[in-house]
Amino acid sequence: MPLPARLTLLEYAALAFIVVVWGVNNAAAKIATEVLPPMLMGALRFGIAAVVLVPFVRPPFPNWKSLLALALVGGPIHFGLIYWGFSRAEDLTPLAVSLQLWIPFTAVFAWLVLGETLTVPIMAGLAVAFAGVVFMTADPRAFRDWDAILICAVASAAWALATVIARRTQAVAPIKMQGLIALVAFPILALGSALFEHDPIGAMERATPFIWGCVVFAALVSTVVATGLLFWLVQRREAGRVTAYLLVTPVVSGAIGVAFMGDVLDAQIVVGAIGVIGGVGLVALAERWPRKTVAIESLGES
Repeated sequence: MPLPARLTLLEYAALAFIVVVWGVNNAAAKIATEVLPPMLMGALRFGIAAVVLVPFVRPPFPNWKSLLALALVGGPIHFGLIYWGFSRAEDLTPLAVSLQLWIPFTAVFAWLVLGETLTVPIMAGLAVAFAGVVFMTADPRAFRDWDAILICAVASAAWALATVIARRTQAVAPIKMQGLIALVAFPILALGSALFEHDPIGAMERATPFIWGCVVFAALVSTVVATGLLFWLVQRREAGRVTAYLLVTPVVSGAIGVAFMGDVLDAQIVVGAIGVIGGVGLVALAERWPRKTVAIESLGES
């Protein structure tokens, strides 16, 4: 049965849930990586998630090369970079904004991998979004975290590629994808932590119940539920139909950062963030214009 042109109430509810969970999870990750080394944080997150998801990882594995690429890029690479960036930063808000670059990166990778159209409005949105990141980072306060912002931008590119790969594997259930990511990410990040990070065992012993709560929230609510819902959405709809609504995520993270974590939003950071979100929004909306044109032409023919 064909999907309705408009998003359903269930799809809107899924988007709202993802926005809130990811906004809160950014803050939780920032707090947790102040105690837990980044690769250890990722390993714990995916170790817990794997326990829940392993029953769903059963044959067959169609297009296994794409699935393996998805698991590697969307697991240890993406989350290893994110937690590394969070562990190096002082403020949360600029990082949350830079993570939204995955939306324009998705348009680029969809053009490169899937052959989708990269229109002039999309390219303009890309330029505005990246200019916003540069302007925001040039603020003296945000510039302290320039390396963390750059790391999170690269993490965004990795997540965009994983999202595009997920669109190529529609025969695989989202929860199965999540299980594969967890099973690949856990041993890689655990080994990396054991080899390269200082005293991971001691870090776990020093972690408070609140820190462990952040880890469990990331593992179960963000990884299992919210990201699974995202894969479900992008398998049903074009990326531009859903990603525009996710622009609210850094607003949730920024509000938490300012209210509870000591973030200070200077004018330049705010203007740069608006530029990023505006550029990202232009990319997301531009991907919808061809659909609208087709719909208008169809009405004309009837």
